[in-house]
Amino acid sequence: MWRTWKRSSKRREISGQIDPTSEAPALSRVCVTDDDLVERARQGDPAAFGELVDRHRRAVYRAALAVLRSHADAEDAAQDALVAAYRRLGTFRGRSSFKTWLLTIAWNQAINRRRSLKAMWKRIVHSTDRHDDSLSTSYAASGCSRTADAHVRNPEQQLAGGELRRHVRAAIHGLPPKLRDVLLLAQSGDYTYEEIAAIVKAPVGTIKWRVSEARRVVKERLRDRGYADV
Repeated sequence: MWRTWKRSSKRREISGQIDPTSEAPALSRVCVTDDDLVERARQGDPAAFGELVDRHRRAVYRAALAVLRSHADAEDAAQDALVAAYRRLGTFRGRSSFKTWLLTIAWNQAINRRRSLKAMWKRIVHSTDRHDDSLSTSYAASGCSRTADAHVRNPEQQLAGGELRRHVRAAIHGLPPKLRDVLLLAQSGDYTYEEIAAIVKAPVGTIKWRVSEARRVVKERLRDRGYADV
């Protein structure tokens, strides 16, 4: 994963310039703020932007994944967002934190990619373990209790647990995008409500309502399928 950030002895180039997402010399992390690194990157220090990438690439990827639901698409959108952020450093005015500014770029990149993938919602998504973990976190946040505990004792419990997981995933994936996206962002643990509000350009109160409504709808759909203990 994150193929462009794998350790390499050479710096990659983009159109004759240093690739800001490739390996950079290590920086001292003592009391170095994002704003300090942004200023150094603006002055032509590639290691400074490399440090910013190291700090925020996971959050950038998770934001893209919440929108796209596909690892490959999320990786591409995240990579595009990081390159775009590097090229737009001159437009960063500090009105928000660098992280929020970067995540807004990532969100917009992911939304644009989702719009261009017309058949995305029709294909079968084969989740990897990491994506399953993301959905499981959202499932736990919905207030539902698992039918089978973590230590499954027999095939019947395994089957019941697998069926419940499928129903939970279907309920989450079936949410309207405005509800699903903020639920996955909130339950990833990477973002505050304020950061989510800045990313999707909605009031904090609206974000809290959407998360609450998403959880309510998930519970309701599970009850309709016979899972009363939710």
